Amino acid sequence: MKYLLGFDIGSSSVKATLLEINSGKAIASAFSPTSEMPMQSPQPGFAEQDPEMWWNELVNAMNKLHQQVSFNGEEVAAIGIAYQMHGLVCVDKNLKPLRPSIIWCDSRAVKIGDNAFEEMGEKYCLKNFLNSPGNFTASKLRWVKKNEPDIYKNIYKIMLPGDYIAMKLTGEPATTISGLSEGILWNFKKEKIAADLLEYYGVDDELLSPLVPTFGEQGKLSSPAANELKLKAGIPVSYRAGDQPNNAFSLNVLQPGEIAATAGTSGVVYGIIDKPNYDPLSRVNTFAHVNHTKKDPHYGVLLCVNGTGILNSWLRKNFFGDASYEQINKEAALVAPGSDELLIYPFGNGAERVLENKDLGAVMKVLQFNRHHRGHIARAAQEGIVFALHYGVEVMKEMGLEIKRVRAGYANMFLSDVFSSVFVNTLGCDLELYNTDGATGAARGAGIGVGVYKNFAEAYSSMKKIKSYSPTKEDQKIYSSAYNKWKKQLKKL
Repeated sequence: MKYLLGFDIGSSSVKATLLEINSGKAIASAFSPTSEMPMQSPQPGFAEQDPEMWWNELVNAMNKLHQQVSFNGEEVAAIGIAYQMHGLVCVDKNLKPLRPSIIWCDSRAVKIGDNAFEEMGEKYCLKNFLNSPGNFTASKLRWVKKNEPDIYKNIYKIMLPGDYIAMKLTGEPATTISGLSEGILWNFKKEKIAADLLEYYGVDDELLSPLVPTFGEQGKLSSPAANELKLKAGIPVSYRAGDQPNNAFSLNVLQPGEIAATAGTSGVVYGIIDKPNYDPLSRVNTFAHVNHTKKDPHYGVLLCVNGTGILNSWLRKNFFGDASYEQINKEAALVAPGSDELLIYPFGNGAERVLENKDLGAVMKVLQFNRHHRGHIARAAQEGIVFALHYGVEVMKEMGLEIKRVRAGYANMFLSDVFSSVFVNTLGCDLELYNTDGATGAARGAGIGVGVYKNFAEAYSSMKKIKSYSPTKEDQKIYSSAYNKWKKQLKKL
């Protein structure tokens, strides 16, 4: 066996990476489509995608991978999956989707989750689930039962997006404790399925798939899937995790006190703790980390800002025409820190947990036509995203997390020197950027799951630090002032 295969199922694209076992290097990567996958929004606050689209783009990405490098199925030791979190996929007895997936940035179930939080008791929910039921998968399923009863009665199993892709690969429905926890379908106090919440929602726990370990054989590649992917039937699927736990895993963020970040479609800061702590307002959320066990608990505290890379994408489409993101970053760098007092609030991608599930919408303040140009807007957007992350980091600090050093992949918005500099000087931390991504992390996870790597240290032996940033006193002073102005206006909003 020469290779490990990793898939990252995002809401923008699907990425496939072929990792060479001996060198630990990604020898080929491909993503599909080249433009972003569409989201449907049939009503304000709704966000849906067709699960079959994810599979079709995975097949396309695999075809591109085969074009880049010649390999056959016998050379692939295992498959790992990373996926967009918090989605709901409903399938019938033939394992066919009954409706589009209600994805992570959909806001329709906010009120349902808030009512459950109040009626079941805030203390009860926090002590048992470590979160409010909020706008998560369980609440989305309740929405389907209440609003689409004909669809609900035909549900055989519900799945997270990664569970659906794993089912397409193996033909068998399954899920993980980490996955159930992200859907508020796991009771940490009782260490079992959250039957109490399901009972409150009137949902049968038979709709949940059987549990499999995060690392370990979860099924084998079926003949039909192998034919589509030009692989060999029987390859084990041996790892799956939501995109943010997987991002942390891909950066070797596994132990208490370690911090990971990402800035793709959404922006995330994710820290590890070993005690079941929570934010009383659920502005940040605690889930089971990939290495969580009953005997050796590890929890991931997740801060998410939905409107991150999607704001940058929106600016590019509407202000910069055919310009590359590199050009946008160059124009942002020509503007002085603070963006000449222009303020942007990146809250235009659904309800934001850090704002207690308010759907504020994106806001631009103090725009002056005779002072500001598109470079100011580009920089203010990057500053606003970091300020929104810092707003949530303040909550994480209240929970006892120290943000001294953050690891991230050298990708997406962290390719911008402006963004990275604003990040370290606003948060007051060091930043390390590495040559890894979600699909590479999924491949490494598959290697651990199938025993190719003896331990985590061996899996990370080839990971290299590409770049690092540290704060300066002068810039920290500038960004502290700018953030305080941003925060003051946020309270008014």
